[in-house]
Amino acid sequence: MEPSDPSAKRRPKKLMVTHAGSITHRQDAPPPDARGEEEGIDHISSLPDAILGDIVSLLSMKEGARTQILSSRWRHTWRAAPLVLDGTELTPKGLLRTDEMDLAADDKALASTVSRILSTHPGPGRRFCIPAHHLFERPTTVDTWLRSPALDNLQELDFWDDGIYGFLRQFAPASPPASAFRFSGTLCVATFGKCQLPDCLVEGIHFPNLKQLALEYVSISEHSLHAMISSCPVLECLLLRLSFGFGCLRISSSSLKSIGVGTNRYRNQPQLREIIIVDAPSLERLLFLESYMSIYVFVIAAPKLETLGSPTDGIDGLDPCRIAFGTTTIQDSQVINMTTVVRNVKILAVKSRHINLDMVLDLMKFFPCLEKLYIKVTVLHYNLVVFQGI
Repeated sequence: MEPSDPSAKRRPKKLMVTHAGSITHRQDAPPPDARGEEEGIDHISSLPDAILGDIVSLLSMKEGARTQILSSRWRHTWRAAPLVLDGTELTPKGLLRTDEMDLAADDKALASTVSRILSTHPGPGRRFCIPAHHLFERPTTVDTWLRSPALDNLQELDFWDDGIYGFLRQFAPASPPASAFRFSGTLCVATFGKCQLPDCLVEGIHFPNLKQLALEYVSISEHSLHAMISSCPVLECLLLRLSFGFGCLRISSSSLKSIGVGTNRYRNQPQLREIIIVDAPSLERLLFLESYMSIYVFVIAAPKLETLGSPTDGIDGLDPCRIAFGTTTIQDSQVINMTTVVRNVKILAVKSRHINLDMVLDLMKFFPCLEKLYIKVTVLHYNLVVFQGI
């Protein structure tokens, strides 16, 4: 006996011819209204609060705050999510501020907004990023910010160096307050810009979870630099850009994967002149960030080093960059005393003023497993350097 409700009847099956020529049966698609009802369901809002909080914390600061207007379900999600407070989103975009009053007004507005957000959000914190010059101009305020419960268990700390601000308004590098290191146990990413890290501040600090460390325009002694790196057992990325106070960098790390260095030859301070890769079994990238660097690099053990970038040849009055693998040295893009080969390097970047075919062939012999070779020729003309790609 058939059901009395017509809608309960089994839908007829259609025949469908496959590419192979066989005939199969296909069930009719659901009616359009059923698909519309399915598409109209808000699946995201039905997720647990913890997952919603993670989603919001991965958004930019402004986008995360705007989720409060989506619905009543989202109204309290931003305050329940880990706090992302990024000062780069609070600075005027697309404008070059040169007036002293405008700069002061922008700084005051940023400081007021940061204070208001920290007083509103209960925490914990995920990312906190402010311009480094506040360490010099508002040390007490910055200390108050860093002690806020809203930043408890902070994962990313960034004192970013605003180059435009530093150019227009010179300020002496200041030390971060001691409260900046209360997150040492939870930090995964740390950037210190335009500041000092004295021995007394760094001594005894341990960063068990830190994976990325960047020091930009930072004054730090050689002892404290090595102590800081040694205190990061899972460090993967190290950036030293235009920092000073140390002459030698020795690397013995089982976790480091990437190193980027850049020095400033004009600063009347001790500069990085020597890098010794003693034991780096996980190192994959060694990059040089400035065009002219008088530096000696000695690679003892880096079996996974695949990407190597080289500064430009030395110029008058400065020692050239030298990179040594055992008894073989690369200097001014030339291979000197080739007694061995390095098979692990697959990507090589070279900058030179006088490259020729023989030099390229020697590089390819020394790195026989190269997959990519980038060459940039520099032409000196009227004291200007013009870069031409090859």
